[in-house]
Amino acid sequence: MQADTYRHRGLRRTLVEELRRKGIRDERVLTAIGTVPRHLFFEAAFQPHAYQDKAFPIGEGQTISQPYTVAYQTELLQVRPGERVLEIGTGSGYQCCVLLELTTQVFSIEYNPVLFERTARRLAALHRPAHLFCGDGSLGLPQHAPFDKILVTAGSPALPRPLLRQLRVGGSLVIPVGDEQTQRMVRVVRESEEEFSRQVLEEFRFVPLLGQAGWNK
Repeated sequence: MQADTYRHRGLRRTLVEELRRKGIRDERVLTAIGTVPRHLFFEAAFQPHAYQDKAFPIGEGQTISQPYTVAYQTELLQVRPGERVLEIGTGSGYQCCVLLELTTQVFSIEYNPVLFERTARRLAALHRPAHLFCGDGSLGLPQHAPFDKILVTAGSPALPRPLLRQLRVGGSLVIPVGDEQTQRMVRVVRESEEEFSRQVLEEFRFVPLLGQAGWNK
């Protein structure tokens, strides 16, 4: 595992200021971005680009989201200390580690077994104690529900009903919804056992959410 140097910390401070200029206001989210060493989630060839505000490949047809997207989704989620958070799409583990800066109870599920094994080893080496699972994230983790917050880091054709059912009343789900090319970020709040409110926000582009309640391929 590479070191986190003074230079890397300086690059993160610069990145945080860039995100602030782009509209991210939650100081807890900015502090988390400034704390997690993003370069440690990259293959060696891409590490010099780790603190650019760009997405990069991580293998298996997946990407590590650009920092603005990570900050935007995390800000929408409004995580508070002690809340139980479910992340759908562990990927590189970077977003998971950002969430761990905000609460100690993070559950994350990854569809791809190769990525799952690689990321589980990485988070263990970083001493980041998330609860990691390999499986169909579109179905959530009913055995560990309910969750205060659910974050989906892949584009879905619709709101997955299993995830809605796993939200605690008062909890929220942040998910990109659309076709396989572009999606709109959606924030859903569970107002009661049967009622949900929905807020449709900016356009993004994510890899597809695979699984029974996503793109079933």
